[in-house]
Amino acid sequence: MPSNQNPLGALPARFRRERLLIVGCGDIGKRVLRDVAGRVRVLALTSSPARRSDLRARGARPLVGNLDAPATLTRLAGIATRVLHLAPPPGEAGAGGADWWRDPRTLALLRALRRRSPPVALVYASTSGVYGDCRGERVAETRPVAPRTPRAQRRVDAERAVRFFGRSGVRTSILRIPGIYAPDRAGGTPRERLLKGTPVLDARDDVYTNHIHADDLARACLAALWRGKSQRVVNVNDDSALKMGDYFDLAADLYGLPRPPRLPRDAAQATLPLGLLSFMSESRRLDNTRLKNELKLKLAWPTVAAGLVIKE
Repeated sequence: MPSNQNPLGALPARFRRERLLIVGCGDIGKRVLRDVAGRVRVLALTSSPARRSDLRARGARPLVGNLDAPATLTRLAGIATRVLHLAPPPGEAGAGGADWWRDPRTLALLRALRRRSPPVALVYASTSGVYGDCRGERVAETRPVAPRTPRAQRRVDAERAVRFFGRSGVRTSILRIPGIYAPDRAGGTPRERLLKGTPVLDARDDVYTNHIHADDLARACLAALWRGKSQRVVNVNDDSALKMGDYFDLAADLYGLPRPPRLPRDAAQATLPLGLLSFMSESRRLDNTRLKNELKLKLAWPTVAAGLVIKE
C-alpha cells in the first residue's frame, strides 16, 4: 500500500508512545497491524494461546484473554491509550435466555477498560444490519436503527454500551460495516458461490447491497481512532450502488464464469437456506459522506469493479 494512503502517515514522535489494543485480531486486525507497523505499539487480545507466535511475528504483543470469561480481562485496565474493538457478539447458540439481545462480550470489555485510566479513544466495528430493511432507500447515519435479526439486535446493544462508555470522556466511534471483501481474504470474493451456481433474485425482487474492501476498512478503523468525532457513527462502504444480482453478474464477468441463475422471491424462499435468504430480505444504499468528509478517507478501492480483480 502506498504510504500516502495510510491514514496515520508519518506520526510525530509523541504518538509513537501510543498503545493500541486490538480486540478480535482476525483478518481486519491483521491488516491494521500491517498498516501501523513501526508506528505505534500494538497489543492484541486473543483467546487462543496458540496464536501468540503469529501475533508477535506481525508486530503485536499478544495478551491471552477471553471476552466470554470476564475474569481473564482484568489486565486490560489502563493498558492502552486507544482500543479497536473488532470482536463480534455471540452467535445464536451463545446468547439464549431472557437476555438473548445483549452482547455480554462488549459489556465485559468495557467493564475491564473502565477499572483504571480509560483509553483516549475507542472504535467499535458494528454492522449496517442494524438499519434493517430500508426498501432500497439511501441511508445516512442519522436514520433510526431497526434491526430484524437477533445478531443485529446484539450489535445495537453493543452500540448503546459503547455510547454510554463514551460519556466518561472517551472518544467513541461506531463504524457500521456492510459486506467485506478482498481477493486475499478467506471467502472474500463471490468466486466460490459462482462456481456452485447459487441462484440470485430476479431483477424485480432484487435488493441493494453494500461493500467495502478489507484494506479500506482497516484504514477506516485507524482513521476513526485518530480522527473520529466523539460519539459519532460512520457508515464504512465504498461508492458502489449495486443490487445483489448485478454484483454477482459483475463478478462472474470478471472471473470468466457463468452468471448465476435468477429466481423470483417465492421460489428462492422455497429453495435457498435461511441464512442466505436473510441477506436477500434487506435492501439499502449506505451514504458514505461522513467517511470521506470527517475521517478524510480516500478509498483505495472505490468500487467493487476494481477491488474484485484477482491478481495472479
